[in-house]
Order: sequence, then C-alpha cells, then structure tokens
Amino acid sequence: MGVTVWGRIGWRNLGRNRRRSVVTAVGLGAGYFAVVFLIGWVDGITAELVENATGLVSGQIEIHAAEYRPERSLYETIGGRSGADVDAILATVDRDPAVTAAAPRAYAGGLISSGEATLAGMLMGIDTAREPGLSRFLDDLRAGGLPVPGRNELVVGAEMARQLAAGVGDEVVIVTQGADGSMGNDLFSIAGIFRTGLNELDTAFAVMPIEDLQRLVVLDPGRIHEISIATADASIAPETARRLAAALAPAGLDLEVAPWTELRPELAEYVALAQTFYGVVFAVVFFVALFGVANTMLMATFERRREFAVLLALGTTPVKVVFVVLVEAVALGLLSLAVGAAVTLPLMAWWHAAPPDLSWLYGELTMFGALLRPTLRVEITLGIWIWGAVALLATAVVAALYPAAKSARVPPADTLSGL
Repeated sequence: MGVTVWGRIGWRNLGRNRRRSVVTAVGLGAGYFAVVFLIGWVDGITAELVENATGLVSGQIEIHAAEYRPERSLYETIGGRSGADVDAILATVDRDPAVTAAAPRAYAGGLISSGEATLAGMLMGIDTAREPGLSRFLDDLRAGGLPVPGRNELVVGAEMARQLAAGVGDEVVIVTQGADGSMGNDLFSIAGIFRTGLNELDTAFAVMPIEDLQRLVVLDPGRIHEISIATADASIAPETARRLAAALAPAGLDLEVAPWTELRPELAEYVALAQTFYGVVFAVVFFVALFGVANTMLMATFERRREFAVLLALGTTPVKVVFVVLVEAVALGLLSLAVGAAVTLPLMAWWHAAPPDLSWLYGELTMFGALLRPTLRVEITLGIWIWGAVALLATAVVAALYPAAKSARVPPADTLSGL
C-alpha cells in the first residue's frame, strides 16, 4: 500500500465521529481567529499611536543642523549663520520615492500678549503651501483660516486663545529675541484657532508664515531650523532617513537626518515591546489548543485500538500506523484552518475598514504625547496570518505525536483477544 492510500485512510478517519471532528475544528479555528485578531488589534493600537504622534505635527523624519538638538537654539539653523539653499534641499528630499511631503520650518520662543494676559509660547514658522500636505494639526480649524504671508497673521491653539481672551480678528503683541541680539516685537492679528486635543500644543503654539517669523527674529530667508518629512509608511522612516542622509551629504551642511525612532525613543520602545506580545499570544492560545487536540486524538485512537491491532497483525509497520494518525491530525488542522480563515477573513476585513469608535465612551486619550483615538482598529498583516496557519498545523501535529506513538505500540494479540 502506497503513502497516498495511507493518507486517504487517515483523512477518512475524520468522518468516523463527525461531531467530535467539527467541534475540535471549530475550537482550533477559534484559536486561529483569536491569534490573528489580538495581534491585529495590538498592531492597530501601535499604528494609531505612531501615526498620530508623527502625523499630527512632527512628521516621520526631521532634518536639522547637527548641533540643533536637544537645546533647539534659535541660532543653530541649517547651514549655520550662512544659511542654506532650502529649495535645493527640498528638491533632493522630494525626489525620494518614499517621501510624500516635506516642509521647512523655523522656531522661536516668545511672549504673546492680549490685553492684560501674557503667555510664554513657541512661535512656529511654516510654509503655508507645503505644510498642509505634511501635518494635520491645521486641517480642521475651529475658527477662521490659515494666515496669509505678509499680513502679520497667525493661528493659535484653542487653549491659548482662551487664556488670552482673544478670538479671530483680535490683535496680539509678540515679543521675542532676534538672532542678531536685538529684541523683536510686532503686532499680529489672529487669523484662526486650531485644536488638537493635546494640551501642550493647544496652549503653547502660535503658528505664522515662515517669512513673517524670519523677519520678526531677524533670520535671513535661507536660515531655517528644520525640514519635516512625511513618508508613505512610518515603518520605513529609518531606512528613508539613511537614504536621505546619503543624498544630502555632498552638500556639506553637517546635517542630522533623524527618523521618529530617534526623535521619539520612548515610542519606539513601546512599539518594540508590543511586538514581543505576539509570541505570548501564539504560545498561550495554541498551548491551550494543544490539549484539546491531544484529547480528541487520544479518544479517536483509543476507539480504534482493535483496528490498529488488526493492521499490525497483518504486517503493517508501526511507522505506517503513526503516519495514518499524523495524516488525520494534519487533515484536522487543515479543516480547522479553513473554518478559521472563513470566519477571520471577512470579519477582519470589515473591522479594518470600519473600526468601532469608542470615543463616545472614553473621549480623547493621550499616550506618549500623542492623541490616541479610542477605536478597535485592527491591522491586517499577511505575515501574522501565515505564521498563525503554520502554528495551527504544528499544534495539530504535535498534539497527535503521543496518540500516534501509543497507537503504534498496541499489542495485537492481547487487543484482539479482548484483554
């Protein structure tokens, strides 16, 4: 008898007790769904966290002068006091296929006053044409619109506007230090009010066109502090940063091209920690499933002791008996995988496309300085699906090893005599 015949015998054995086979297959399929869903949910949480932490303001990559961080001094601009060809740098960055947007920025600290209220804040100069394609914090202004270059306009956070008792159209006085040692001060009108949900942004940031801020703090047009970059996927930011650093090296500007994993190490550590959770999920779910399958196989083989005894008495080798039981286990695993995939695929596709929103229950959540939407978002990762299938089949085979070995050692004479 060939291997194919023994395999067919093992496959047919599943039909001897259909109810038990179906129950076991459903249990293993549920384990497969649990693994894929739990890991997809963890992936969804981390993806949401990284996307909000990097996509709201900072971007996935930042280019600075090498000495700019961590003090972030007003004087440490790209290219030093001589400045740089910003358009040339942006052109190099834009040519990278992984880059979806890039925008220059300048920063300065200052005092913002309205009436009798005065706040210390961060002045942020942006390119009003490029910035909307990069960050999201100005996408949905609560009032007003974006500032127009040359009109001494700015937008402020909702909490800053509240503390200043100012609204759209009101004027504020800004006092700051100039890069030449002078004191910069001017009158600005509030063009719009934004709200991100992050208190540190809504309280401290005032955003204006970059040319207006450069004029206020006496910076030449070629002197900027940062070029922020968005990539197609946050996970490719480190590789993209290395590629951009190599592309910008011939300019000789002594630049630091830092991905979010360097700028936000605590966030990167959290993502790495979450990924170690995958192994725990695999181990727990399939370890529990192991006992269920082993119990099913033990019962199935015990009921067929006389059958195995006849096979052995007719000259069948113990190896062939083991093979029959293992084929039955693999067949059970394939059936379980089909059941699990049939349920998991449509459910995960729907959940990924329309994750349930729990903001009505929890409101806005923050973690590591990032706004986290309370949704049951799940990510679909092909690698996890494949490893889940491999783990399921491996569980079925490992669970059948002991029953298979026990079946191969059935004493034919004693079993057939009824002892």
